[in-house]
Amino acid sequence: MAVIEGRIRTPDRLNRMTDRAGTNGHLSPFLEINRHDWAALAPHTRLPLTQTEIVQLRGLGEVLDMQEVSEVFVPLSRLLNLYVSGARNLHHQTTEFLGASTSSTPFVIGVAGSVAVGKSTVARLLRELLARWDDTPRVELVTTDGFLYPNAELERRGIMDRKGFPESYDRRALLRFVTQVKSGVAEVRSPFYSHLHYDIVPDAEIVVRQPDVLIVEGLNVLQPAAPGHRLAVSDLFDFTIYVDARTSDIATWYEERFLSLQRGAFANPRSFFHRFASLSEDEARARARGIWTSINEPNLEKNILPTKARASLVLRKNADHAVDSVLLRKI
Repeated sequence: MAVIEGRIRTPDRLNRMTDRAGTNGHLSPFLEINRHDWAALAPHTRLPLTQTEIVQLRGLGEVLDMQEVSEVFVPLSRLLNLYVSGARNLHHQTTEFLGASTSSTPFVIGVAGSVAVGKSTVARLLRELLARWDDTPRVELVTTDGFLYPNAELERRGIMDRKGFPESYDRRALLRFVTQVKSGVAEVRSPFYSHLHYDIVPDAEIVVRQPDVLIVEGLNVLQPAAPGHRLAVSDLFDFTIYVDARTSDIATWYEERFLSLQRGAFANPRSFFHRFASLSEDEARARARGIWTSINEPNLEKNILPTKARASLVLRKNADHAVDSVLLRKI
């Protein structure tokens, strides 16, 4: 994206957005923007991805296409580009004011949301889009799965059935990792998580080397500091995104994704979930619903959904997985 021309918003459109935000009878820290108005915010920003690339980026059961990327995520990448530029300008002016001489640090974006809501696809897509802007060519993506305790440790603590809940993560290690990246450390390493084995892989790691932008994606990245702790990883983020949808829709998506995995990845004898591969469709659906109602839904309602209000921006999805509106925190 060498040359970008376009308005972020016109006064008339801003007025319509503001009017809509106030029609619910209470004050809100967010500006609600419907998809039509959102798509018009960066009309001259070209789409830098091909259809093949988009297909490769989307998750199971999602209907991500050229139109969705063009109308929702290209404007979002433009907005994030403005935030990155603004942060760099502020850093330059602050160091000049202080008479200091320090290099700028990576811009850190947090992406949160439920299991099966599509947050991983959003994070992957933003990585590709942001890397195509001239001033942010180095974009790294890290998921918090790598900071889950190993299964053996979860078993020792008796919380294997609470995998994905805040207490199942090594939050100190995650905080240390993001702190080091944010501080400009030349090389920072994080553990590697295998979805095939459903566990941390010993002696495997991800190396992050001073990116322009770091995207951190995970269920609970917007959590406030744990009791007795003064700092949370969310305190280190420059911008945060929450991927939102009705709980009933997410439950349906989870069930359909489970069936897709059962017919595909679970068939691998090395898969942690290989024992589910021989289930009938009815049995697989029942198993998926049981996992959802006993683990994923309680985690969503108790831990994940309450953090939505802490986000800088919320992407609201319809039942068809398409983003219907955007809520942007007012500046």
